[in-house]
Amino acid sequence: MKIAAIDIGSNAARLLINEVKISNRKPEFIKLNLLRIPLRLGMDVFTMGMIGEEREKMVIDSMKIFSDLMKIYKVEHYRACATSAMRDASNGNEIIRQVKETSGINIEIISGDEEATLIYENHVAEGLDKEFAYLYIDVGGGSTELTFYENGKMVYEKSFNIGTIRLLNNLVTPENWQEMKEEIRQNIVSKKPLVAIGSGGNINKVFSMSKTKDGKPMTLSHLKKVYKEFNELSVEERMTKHTLREDRADVLVHALRIFNNVMTWSDISRIFVPKISVADGLIHNIYSQLHEKK
Repeated sequence: MKIAAIDIGSNAARLLINEVKISNRKPEFIKLNLLRIPLRLGMDVFTMGMIGEEREKMVIDSMKIFSDLMKIYKVEHYRACATSAMRDASNGNEIIRQVKETSGINIEIISGDEEATLIYENHVAEGLDKEFAYLYIDVGGGSTELTFYENGKMVYEKSFNIGTIRLLNNLVTPENWQEMKEEIRQNIVSKKPLVAIGSGGNINKVFSMSKTKDGKPMTLSHLKKVYKEFNELSVEERMTKHTLREDRADVLVHALRIFNNVMTWSDISRIFVPKISVADGLIHNIYSQLHEKK
């Protein structure tokens, strides 16, 4: 069975295509293709309240490409979700209508809490050591989703309008940070040792740059060191020194700031980066619903 997930975020749109095979009565998810297009919808939405003409065309054209790819791969089931930027765009619903007309793709706008719940669909908790409590941190362009697991169960989830594109445009207030800090102090509490699980393109990039072995955690002290280094470099210097695309070099430092703050406020010193995302969660969600129908 071939399943696709489309995640239209504030920074980029992603198409993930997986083949699901049954092995020892358990589903095995095999990645066939992952395509990322840096639409940067948040650059328009968080400053103008709408998606501008140029980016509107980019969305429509990108969805045509995604639709064609799904046909080529013979995708049987898909789900397309849009998050923070499309939620806030005054013309979001009109663009969704045009996408449906031009490519046949049906886009759902999901809430921040739904976004956090999709992370749970990755079945992260099932493989976790019950001796620890886990804070899942998903940093996007428009928002940050926190999901807290204890004893293998999700006990808290919250979405905050603090994201890399918002920070890039100076749209995050001291009050936004204070709200996040207070929420973390009140709700991310456990008698067990706490560790973090990070997701999003930025933390994946930091992880690969760190040369940390898969399955091993990065430390908060390492993240703070990288943040300090990147904060002292211009975007051009970051691109040259670390071979980064511009659309990664300008937001990476803001993502690190979010991760550093969240981990500091929750007294967490280690973060695992298993390379899972909202798109992965969508794939699992589609498969689970199909399985339940059977």
